[in-house]
Amino acid sequence: MEKKTPLYDVHVSSGGKIVPFGGYLLPVQYRAGVIEEHMAVRTKCGLFDVSHMGEITLRGADALRNLNRLLTNDFTVMDAGAARYSPMCNEQGGTVDDLIVYKRGENDYFIVVNAANREKDFAWMKAHVSGDAALEDISDTIGQLALQGPLARKVLDKLAAPESIPEKYYTCVFDGSVAGIDCIVSATGYTGEDGFELYCAAQDVEKLWNAVMEAGAEFGILPCGLGARDTLRLEAGMPLYGHELTDEISPKEAGLGFFVKMDKDDFIGKKAIEERGAPKRKRVGLRVTGRGIIREHMPLYADGREIGVSTSGTHCPYLGCPVAMAFVDAEYAAPGTAIEADVRGRRVAAETVKLPFYKKVR
Repeated sequence: MEKKTPLYDVHVSSGGKIVPFGGYLLPVQYRAGVIEEHMAVRTKCGLFDVSHMGEITLRGADALRNLNRLLTNDFTVMDAGAARYSPMCNEQGGTVDDLIVYKRGENDYFIVVNAANREKDFAWMKAHVSGDAALEDISDTIGQLALQGPLARKVLDKLAAPESIPEKYYTCVFDGSVAGIDCIVSATGYTGEDGFELYCAAQDVEKLWNAVMEAGAEFGILPCGLGARDTLRLEAGMPLYGHELTDEISPKEAGLGFFVKMDKDDFIGKKAIEERGAPKRKRVGLRVTGRGIIREHMPLYADGREIGVSTSGTHCPYLGCPVAMAFVDAEYAAPGTAIEADVRGRRVAAETVKLPFYKKVR
């Protein structure tokens, strides 16, 4: 049975169309619709309930050692208040999940994982930590909102003092206060846009939602659902677990090699990634040049043979065109390569392009 976030009743009363996702009942869209919600985030601001995400703490004298063993990125040099993205691999070099780590203090970390992988991730971490390192899944105690868009800062300025608002991308304030509510305020997001993610006690998240919506009214804020969250992340070329990342796909295949630090001490999956060598297939962007939309699981062809498969695809409202992400054989990954997708028995022309499709200038 799917769970409900603390904001379930708010979503229903606001006209949210509820669907199951990641083990939760969440709004896929509200009355305005996916296109309007998407455009609000790109041009004004939007508010998402992301309380379904998982939160795990890792503390103890051996926390850093374990973190570097569990994850492919390197956390050795990291300031308190910083956030860092990383894949987490299995022994075969595939991806258990991708996540964000926040450093609260020395050997004290706050880890945010994908909702559908919460139990899997915690069990994986628990099975592989050693020494003085205490893991705790605190997901059920946390509510999380994502305030995204170019006017997000203006909204937050009405609700929080400057010292509660992080100035730099991928940093956070752990002891912040928003609308009088204790919050972790993080300058992060999953839209490719400027914005913030706000973590608070689960019992306070409805009050926080209402305060942000009220403060954002003059800036055209809209409540946003899963539909816009997906089109926004796709436009920004961001991978989604279960699509561009799986237990079989390595981070290097997915174009995340920057976050795989092969020169650090051993981490889970390092040997397998080394043995795989240069990726034989790569994640690419596809711009549709023919008529149609390439969605996920569409076979891709070039030179008369199958050379890959699409992983995500839709019509992107801000760009005004259909795009997709895909894995293709490495020799077909160069931008400008002509390919065709089999869309329900009909070939649709496309060409490979460099990711992301949309990039916010910061």
